[in-house]
Amino acid sequence: MTTDLASFVTPPSSTPRTSAMSTRLVGSEILKIAGEIRELVSKGRVLCDLTVGDFNPKEFPIPASLLEHTIAALKEGHTNYPPSDGVLELRQAVMAHTQRTYGVSYPLQSVLICGGARPVLYGAYRALVNAGDEVVYPLPSWNNNHYMVLCGGKAVEVPATAADGFFPSVTALKAHLSTARVVFLNSPLNPCGTIVTRDSLLALSEAVVEENQRREKDGRPTLFFMYDQVYGALTFGGREHFFPPALVPEVARYTLIIDGISKSMAATGLRVGWALGPTDVIDRMKAILGHVGAWAPRAEQVATARLLNQPEQVKAFNESYLAGLSSRLTALHAGVMALAKKGHPVDAIAPQGAIYLSVRFNLLGKKAGGETLSTAEHIRKWLLEEAGMAVVPFSAFGMGQEPTWFRASVGATNIGSIESMMPRLEKALAALG
Repeated sequence: MTTDLASFVTPPSSTPRTSAMSTRLVGSEILKIAGEIRELVSKGRVLCDLTVGDFNPKEFPIPASLLEHTIAALKEGHTNYPPSDGVLELRQAVMAHTQRTYGVSYPLQSVLICGGARPVLYGAYRALVNAGDEVVYPLPSWNNNHYMVLCGGKAVEVPATAADGFFPSVTALKAHLSTARVVFLNSPLNPCGTIVTRDSLLALSEAVVEENQRREKDGRPTLFFMYDQVYGALTFGGREHFFPPALVPEVARYTLIIDGISKSMAATGLRVGWALGPTDVIDRMKAILGHVGAWAPRAEQVATARLLNQPEQVKAFNESYLAGLSSRLTALHAGVMALAKKGHPVDAIAPQGAIYLSVRFNLLGKKAGGETLSTAEHIRKWLLEEAGMAVVPFSAFGMGQEPTWFRASVGATNIGSIESMMPRLEKALAALG
């Protein structure tokens, strides 16, 4: 006999029974949209899925040697707990990889391995931010608004525009540094696929150093710089990614770097990320994440170390991988701009980095059947229903007042799907009133 517990586990009312923080926390808007798309595809709907920042392994498999190393590591018995700060071999490999790539060296105590970049971000916020501390970050940005709820920080959101690649000016950021605990920057930028310029990153790094020099004289708490470069290996069109401590070595004293293989190796499911930073901060993050158990799996750590120690294999993979991403981004950008030339109210920023294209659908007030398109969600659903184009609005990245820009992610699609979508999109746009 089976006892049905449904009546016991279903709350009798809508009154919240969980913590105040969990009640305030909003689930991922992106994952909600992605779930909707998966359901439509499972029912046979033909779509061009440009939603999640993930990869279709059939389109973008992980490096063959990474797969081989993972299987070998499992067969060798690497199935137990890893050290709480990461397998020594991988920490050393990250040190060597960073030195080769950016020309700077960190001590071993500055390296912390985690189960992807998300635990690094969570651990960093928990280690650095007290309730009410100000955290300065641009809009749009990925998930910072949610991390503010998790850590109790006070969000200081600095809006940016398409003209600046959705990066606010250094002047705009500097206006908030005197009272901030953390300034956060992500480049290449999710959701926009744009890259911060060398001059801007240099100026911001210098400003962080100067602000901390003033604070040290006054005995005030440190201002930290969190720099998320998980897309740092993915740049296009001659663009270059820059590393703050390579530009201003002294900023390393205050800077936490977030990185990993999820995007650079199309290995989102292997969950290997890392932090580079001041040893006292890394030590506290290690303690926090040790209690959470946010370790990368041991076999994947061993495999990642072996791959990073073979830089020629990494280079060969990157060449093919970047070509595939670039071709998709270029095709999508060209298709959108061709529609713009025909007079349709669309626009896009040329590909620079990451796996994203910023696409604008300036459709507010347009008539679709008997309905007026009045919000980002209206436009998103219209694109999905009428053109089979699945995208994520910038409102999911904190830009509630900008309902015309959308993120298009190409990691899970192919050229054929993009090209077949364009006639549907053109027909849908032409039918608007």
